[in-house]
Amino acid sequence: MKFATRLSNLPPYLFVEVNKRLAAKRAEGMDVLDFGMGDPDVPTPANLLDTMCEAIHHHDQMRYPNYFGMPKMRQAISDWYRRRFGVTLDRDREVLPLIGSKEGIAHMAVAMLDPGEIALVPDPGYPAYQFGTLLADGVPYMMPLLEKNGFLPDLDAIPAHIAEKAVIMWLNYPNNPTGATCDMNYLEQVVAFARKHDIGLCFDNAYSEIYYDDYCPPSILQIPGAKEVAVEFNSLSKAYSLAGARIGMVVGNERMIEALGRVKSNIDSGIFNAVQTTAIAALEGDQSWMPARNAIYQRRRDLLVPALCKLGLEVQSPKASLYLWGKVPKGYNSWDFSFGLLDRTGVFFTPGSGFGPSGEGYFRLSLTVPDALVEQALLRLEKVRF
Repeated sequence: MKFATRLSNLPPYLFVEVNKRLAAKRAEGMDVLDFGMGDPDVPTPANLLDTMCEAIHHHDQMRYPNYFGMPKMRQAISDWYRRRFGVTLDRDREVLPLIGSKEGIAHMAVAMLDPGEIALVPDPGYPAYQFGTLLADGVPYMMPLLEKNGFLPDLDAIPAHIAEKAVIMWLNYPNNPTGATCDMNYLEQVVAFARKHDIGLCFDNAYSEIYYDDYCPPSILQIPGAKEVAVEFNSLSKAYSLAGARIGMVVGNERMIEALGRVKSNIDSGIFNAVQTTAIAALEGDQSWMPARNAIYQRRRDLLVPALCKLGLEVQSPKASLYLWGKVPKGYNSWDFSFGLLDRTGVFFTPGSGFGPSGEGYFRLSLTVPDALVEQALLRLEKVRF
């Protein structure tokens, strides 16, 4: 039996391998404290659960959904972007609901890349940018995110011949995995770069509503001229604790939206109507609960960062996102450090190398672990010195 050559070029997805290893440890009787995935533990607002339960009982919710989302859903996304970012969107041409932003990211590579064409991919980065490129038979050009540059791609370091051949560019701020943020000045540079080289700019803003202190993440579509070259992906997974519902969106450049819609309508179906009804309630409803939610994650950040630094682990304190990004102690690589820590303490941090070659030497931990387990993990870690 023959399989596509592209599968041999596709590395195993990081968290599939991680979950196998953690499951094996639990089967051995280990009490694992998993700081791996950014799966929100703050409960979904009760009114959204009530909306979904009620919606499921309506017959029309169970019919085949529209490939391009309910008009009311597209309008809710458009209105939310206007209120949140001051960005005006045409709901019928510049908005496309997604079955979670991950599928849209993978499908965008199919829509934009011919075999052998180049995608500019952040390294380290969310694996779907690279893997989507590979599944489309494209060529990822990895842009190192270096600490000395604030974990921002150095646009001047991209060779001219690569920039001229590149078809799409992926960016993600607030960043996964590093927790880095960027300002409007940097976004202006990125938009100018994309316009100069005629590159489709794909900005992943999935963590736009998770932020701390005096920082508030922007949208790339706030930059003048961005719509000429850019789309922005967003998601209700983190913002509204709806990760399992699989609901997101892409907004921006009309031609890129249309191309992605053509791919999706030939590959998948629309979003379950009850989920869309719930998402509408989330986007249109009261947002005043979010600061208290962010305060929970901030409290964990403020507990973990100094405690880990006291143990000899150098960890960044992010202004946004759900992640802490730390340096692996000398004498370890990131994989051995993470799984060695698991063996010794039952506490798991994600190895940075799983997010790309430039992630080697780092580890990531999520803030989506309940407070009591955070305190328990620190007690275990106090017995270890680095």
